[in-house]
Amino acid sequence: MPHRSWNESYASGELPWDTGHPEPLLVAFVTSSGIAPGRTLEIGAGTGTNSIWLAERGFDVLGVDVSSLAVERAREKMQGRDLRCRFATSDFLAAPPSDGPFQFIFDRGCFHVFDEPGERARFAAHVAAALAPGGSWLSLIGSTEGPPREVGPPRRSACEVALAIEPALEIVELRSTEFKGIGEKAWFCLSRHRTIPAQPSTRHD
Repeated sequence: MPHRSWNESYASGELPWDTGHPEPLLVAFVTSSGIAPGRTLEIGAGTGTNSIWLAERGFDVLGVDVSSLAVERAREKMQGRDLRCRFATSDFLAAPPSDGPFQFIFDRGCFHVFDEPGERARFAAHVAAALAPGGSWLSLIGSTEGPPREVGPPRRSACEVALAIEPALEIVELRSTEFKGIGEKAWFCLSRHRTIPAQPSTRHD
């Protein structure tokens, strides 16, 4: 990051990820798990659909995106609305926002855009740095499951996800699902702030 194509994508309107509707997996998680509204960060917030949906339900939301055009559009959606929701242009891979910590962090398809293992590990470490004690991170990640395809979300294996996240956070749930509407396989990955470091794998000498 910054990825030169993001502003180009928003300028051209080529936005297959921007459905204009809140992510169904996020909706199901929030409405069924009883997660309490609190200070929330959405990474890769785009035009703000998910952030605004969360704010409408009492969450105090900061949505960040590397694309200034996306942030402009998100702010336009907020005009005249009395919600605790704001947007900022920010490169999360470079550094987490300075106004944390956050009780809840969400990203739909941001973690998975990074090809290099070191970048994904840095992303997870920045999430850990931004989370409050007891806080949770929900990441929706393109999966290596399903048939071959030439387009769609980047694909990451469960091993790649765990290798990046586990050193920084405790993985609570990692399960196979799909991005609703496009039908592509995805990982639902829920992690939380660590109270103790991950312990070394056992060896029998």
